[in-house]
Amino acid sequence: MLFPPTDWLPQAPLESLHFDWLTTAGIDVAILRLDQIDPLISGNKWFKLIEHLKAANQSGAQGIISLGGAHSNHLHALAAAGKRFGFTTVGLLRGHRQETPTVKDLQAFGMHLHWLGYGGYRARHEPGFWAPWREQYPELHPVPEGGGGLLGAKGCRQLVTQACEKLSNLGWSHYDGWWVACGTGTTLAGLVLAEAGEHPVYGALAVPDDHGVAQQVESIVREAGLQGPAYELFDASRGGFAKVDPLLLEFIAQTEQASSILFEPLYTGKALMALKQQVEAGRFARGTRLIFIHTGGLQGRRGFSSQT
Repeated sequence: MLFPPTDWLPQAPLESLHFDWLTTAGIDVAILRLDQIDPLISGNKWFKLIEHLKAANQSGAQGIISLGGAHSNHLHALAAAGKRFGFTTVGLLRGHRQETPTVKDLQAFGMHLHWLGYGGYRARHEPGFWAPWREQYPELHPVPEGGGGLLGAKGCRQLVTQACEKLSNLGWSHYDGWWVACGTGTTLAGLVLAEAGEHPVYGALAVPDDHGVAQQVESIVREAGLQGPAYELFDASRGGFAKVDPLLLEFIAQTEQASSILFEPLYTGKALMALKQQVEAGRFARGTRLIFIHTGGLQGRRGFSSQT
């Protein structure tokens, strides 16, 4: 058994955000604190793993093999889950061997690592990519980068249920949409599946268009059998994946001081800044109520700090 009982899931707090730019615009935003669900298996990564781990159980696998970079939140959560629940984990990493805080954790959690270089990692979408790894690790269940695909999205449907169960705690009887950072688009796709057109889902793209997030979301939605669901993507990449600038860092510092909530600069910080820009541009009518998902990833702040 690779996963705790299927009726158990960590619960994320839902809190109101209070910023001057929201008050001025007359917009209400609640934040679903996935950063608080678990000290190691944090954020949306836990939910993206749910259905993959169930599939691994059903196939009789002894563990999971997956992909990510040297600061990967996905691999960090996967390795921590493997250590906690006692299953084997193997990570296929982008680039060449380096000792980041994340990599050190992966090793401490017992994950076996293979460095693919950059060309080797780019081949991850090619049809024959998994064949040699399946041959080398026939006892392991392969999981896409970031815990993506339809199974990853299905696990994220639980986020809608959790938020809706907590709305009354804020005095809300309804909400008007979702705002979430997008790296692979899996979490956004999960929200879209759960909503099935009831409420729009807004995705803040933390990566450039050429990463194919829109295509990945569309593929998942089509595979799930949905047509024409309501979602919209906004560019929040600030020039590219992992691109960070002084204005963003200043915004995060001011936000953390005002809210006592931590954000990291690659996903959640960019997503909140993009929301501020859209609110101030008049994208949402006064009285709109949005749910912002804090997707975690705070462990990655360590690697960023070490590079500055």
